[in-house]
Parts: sequence; structure tokens; C-alpha cells
Amino acid sequence: MAQPLGGPVPIWSPTRPAVVMDCGTGFSKIGFAGNAEPSFVIPTVLGPGTPSTVSVPASGAATAGLGGRPGGPLLSDLDFTIGEEALAAATAGSAGADLTWPVRRGMVSDWDAMERFWQRSLFHYLRVDPEEHCVVVTEPPLNPPEAREAMAEIMFETFNVSGLYVGVQAVLALYAGWASADRAAKAASGASSSAGGASAASASASSAAAVSAHLTGVVVDVGEGVTHIIPVVDGYVLGGGIKSLPVAGRAVTGFVQQMLRDRGEPVPPEMSLEACRRIKEGHCYVAPDMLREFGRYDRDAAKYFRTLSLGPNPRTGQDICVDLGYERFLAPEVFFSPGISGVAPAGTPSLARAVDDVIQACPIDTRRALYGNVVLSGGSTMFKNFGRRLAADMTAATSRRLQPGATAIEIAVRSHAMQRFAVWFGGSLMACDPAFGSVCHTREQYQEYGPSICRTNYVFRDA
Repeated sequence: MAQPLGGPVPIWSPTRPAVVMDCGTGFSKIGFAGNAEPSFVIPTVLGPGTPSTVSVPASGAATAGLGGRPGGPLLSDLDFTIGEEALAAATAGSAGADLTWPVRRGMVSDWDAMERFWQRSLFHYLRVDPEEHCVVVTEPPLNPPEAREAMAEIMFETFNVSGLYVGVQAVLALYAGWASADRAAKAASGASSSAGGASAASASASSAAAVSAHLTGVVVDVGEGVTHIIPVVDGYVLGGGIKSLPVAGRAVTGFVQQMLRDRGEPVPPEMSLEACRRIKEGHCYVAPDMLREFGRYDRDAAKYFRTLSLGPNPRTGQDICVDLGYERFLAPEVFFSPGISGVAPAGTPSLARAVDDVIQACPIDTRRALYGNVVLSGGSTMFKNFGRRLAADMTAATSRRLQPGATAIEIAVRSHAMQRFAVWFGGSLMACDPAFGSVCHTREQYQEYGPSICRTNYVFRDA
């Protein structure tokens, strides 16, 4: 039956999908619910509006800012760029090319800059009218309630969005891990739950229990600026066990940068950060045994040492070539031996020890389930052998505590196809679920109760 005029409008429809935005310290993932990957992955940075030196985004969209046009202070708030455009302006050395990073260590530190970043993301990149779409925004596990209220004020007061859901990154990552798990394993669990002529009610209960089991685990979310270790039981975050480490992707990039600088590699300062990020993402890996890896490099240097071309020098035009050696495996080692990094303060535990400490701080009846489902999330966990090394170090730590004759603890560190964009993919799936409307705060609720509706964060109750 057709919906009468003036009646309630569904909160989600295929023609008006929700907008999902996962803004991290280094990069932001933005796109539409229902997609497997975000539409844009752009650096979370703002710069000045310089249309003459700024490149157009990959989508081919023209710059929407009004930089360079006359208008005085009335148009000053519109004269800015974000993402690759801002970095291009800074690289070109344009006047006043000061970059602003609104997110520091996973937390929003500059709300004015964050509001302008969201504005450009919605209107310039996604090209949507936010009044017609719900918005899913992710938050770090230790986000204060005041930050959620500020987020609600910006979304409803500035953009007048149709609805807002603030999702906890850990729960979304677990949801993405379950959705992208092996289909054969899902089919096996479903078959076992309905074996023996079980009734529809019992089969449904078994299926719900299987989903709940996959929503119990420890999420190791390694971003650009901070690493979060979050225990989740039945979809609910155990706030008392959350742990944060200052070692993340930016520390790996800095370690590569320092080694190249100490060795005297001819990398210009304006190209140093991007070159080190390229080396980190394309050539670094985790060594199962660091001492043994040193021996391999010493025995067969021609096999492991590489030469990388970085392109022409912007000043001289000559091609820049750098030699890659021990930093290929030493840089990711900062996660497992933080002492070799100058970023981590003294006493910072290794990633394996931190995960073990988090699980030990949880209720005793949940620990084995948490050990059996350690889920990796974030681009900085994509190093080769990262999961195997973490599992090996955790197994060694737990084995030393076992009493003679005790049952060994099964440790499973899980990787999946959506690991790089796990949080964003989880938000995309959640916004397509039929129960999304019951957890999404609507514009009418905000007008009646104010920003306090987002002060507490509800998890996905039907999961």
C-alpha cells in the first residue's frame, strides 16, 4: 500500500542509503551503506584553498571551495581543502600552507576543523544532501560523552541529518569479521544447529548463539596514531578492560624515516614522509624471529636488500633511489619490541603482552572465548606474518602460566578480507540491517530531547 502524504518515512531505503564515515587519525573512510568498500579514502587533514596548485580528486569532481575568489571574510570559511588536495598544496609550498589534523590519537581535538572536514566530505566528495540521509559515524572506545554530544550538535544543527548513529569501532569490527568469515564455517554451524530435526525456534536460538559467539572477542585496532585493544562480550564492550598503546602506524613510518636519515639516504625533506609511508606499505613485514632474520640478511644480502626508486627530485629533477635493508623487518618490530622505538615511553608493553593483560582483566568465564577470537582491524595490521607473530607470542606467554596437566589455551588471531576497512565495513552492514532504525537517533528525537540522546552509546541490541 502506498504511504499516505505526511506519513512516516522509512529511515533507510535503497534510494537513500545511509552515509558511513570512519574518521581516523591518518585517514578517513567515507561511503554509502550497502557497499563492500568505502567510496573515498582520504587523509584526515585540512589545508588552505589554493585552486591553482591543487589537483582534482580521483573521482573527477571539481574543487567545491571558493578559494581565490573575492569576497573577503565572508568567504574565508569556505577557502580550504581536505585530503590529498591539502597535502598537494603543502607539498607545492604555497603561501600559508599550514595543515590541520583534527583527529589526534583517535580523538577529535579540533571540532571546528572536524565540522569543515565533514562538510567537504558530504557535499564535495559524496555529493549528497544530508537532510535526506542517515549518517553512521564511528567513535574510539574511550570517547567521552561530551564528544558524542558535540558530534550530535554538529550533525543535527549544521547538517540537519535525517538520523545519526554513533558506532563503537570495536563492535563494528567484530560485526565485519563475522560477516566476512568463511562461508563453509557458517554453513557448518548452521547445519549443526538444525541437525536432528530441531524445531524452527530451536534452530533460530542456535543461530543467534552462533552470532553471539562471533560477537565475543578481543579487537586489536591498530590505526595511524593509536592502538586500541578492546574486549567485547556478546556485542557489549567491557569498558574496564580497554587498553591503549602509543605505538601505531605513524611510529612505524617514523622508524623508517629515522633509519633512512641516519644512513644518509638522499630523500628530500618534502618527500620524506610520503616516501617512508610507501616503503612501509609496500616493503615491510613482520619477522617471526628477529635474530634469525638478521642472519638471513647477512648470509644473502643480494636476496633481501633492495633498491627503490622514488621518482624525480622536485628541486633538481634527478631520479631518487634509496637502499632498503634491515628497516624492512625492524620497523614493524616496534609493535612487539616497543623499546627500539623512540616514540613509545619507557615501560610500554609489547602488543602480545597488552592483549594478554586485557584478557586477564576480564571475567574469568569469558577468557577462553576471548583468547579464541582475537580480531585484527586497521591498515597497520596488514603486514605479512603480523597475525602469526601475535599468536605465537601470546601462546608463549600463556603457556608459561599453565600448571602441569592443565588444558592448553587455544589462541586464534583472525584476519579477514575486510581487515583494512573493517570498522567502515561493519558500519555499512549495520546500516543495512532491519533493526538499524531502532538504534539510530532521528532528527525528531533530537528536536525534542537535544544532544543528550547521544550521550550514552547503545550497542546493536538484536545481535
